[in-house]
Amino acid sequence: MKVSMLFDIMRWEERAILKSLQDRNVEVQLLNVKDMNLNLEKSNYDFGDISLQRSTGYYRNLHSTAYVEFTGNRIINDFNSTIITGNKMFTTLLLSHKNIPIPKTFVSFSNESFLKSFKEDFNGRAVTKPVTGSWGRMISLLNDYYAAMDVSEYRDYMYPLYQINYTQEYINEYGRDLRVFIVNNQVIAGIYRYKSGEDWKTNTALGGRAEPLKITKEIEDIADGVSRALGPGIYGIDILESKDGYFVNEVNGNTEFKNTVPATGVNIPDYIADYLISEAKK
Repeated sequence: MKVSMLFDIMRWEERAILKSLQDRNVEVQLLNVKDMNLNLEKSNYDFGDISLQRSTGYYRNLHSTAYVEFTGNRIINDFNSTIITGNKMFTTLLLSHKNIPIPKTFVSFSNESFLKSFKEDFNGRAVTKPVTGSWGRMISLLNDYYAAMDVSEYRDYMYPLYQINYTQEYINEYGRDLRVFIVNNQVIAGIYRYKSGEDWKTNTALGGRAEPLKITKEIEDIADGVSRALGPGIYGIDILESKDGYFVNEVNGNTEFKNTVPATGVNIPDYIADYLISEAKK
């Protein structure tokens, strides 16, 4: 059996997955996508029995996934779920279509529309994000109209993708959010992510603190709905909580779990390795 792993940065997660596969006597071919040169007429790479996509860069991830899949090979996560989870607007649209609870969210395509929405739909307080991106980069909590004006003006000078105004209500009544991990439609672990110091963001990549989360039936049902909407794969689901219930904020299709494993005691790399092996046998 042979598994290929596509990556662009060899993080703790990739090394841990590699070890879990090797402990199971699986041959692993490591493919750094930054070194690949893809022949679009005929595949010039052997991807083995199944591929695992672990590239952090969304566009490298998406395009190399397309190559693997359209040259007749199987890859986790697949092309369709990669497109959706890599774009916050697409993810939110899918979740809403499947009746999965989401925060109030508006998308606008001009400064005028954005500022009008900020004032009328969000009463002058909201979070604005780029539709693509991770690790909390370029996410802004806007507490007044003048801050919204400044951010929208800066975006006028950025790449057109960043001129798409994705705006959400701010939900953080408990100073934390939830990250739930799914492997092949199975909820395997979860953590609370608490904000660090004065930062309002809870991302563990920015110093947020991880604590184990007890998976309730309600949380499991929400995560199951997300997984079924996207199809089988490996996902990190971000959930916001308030007195009105839970809301799915984002879905990460290339999730990190370095801080989750010690916090929960769940060996996520082993689950991923077993999933890959089961798929490779099909």
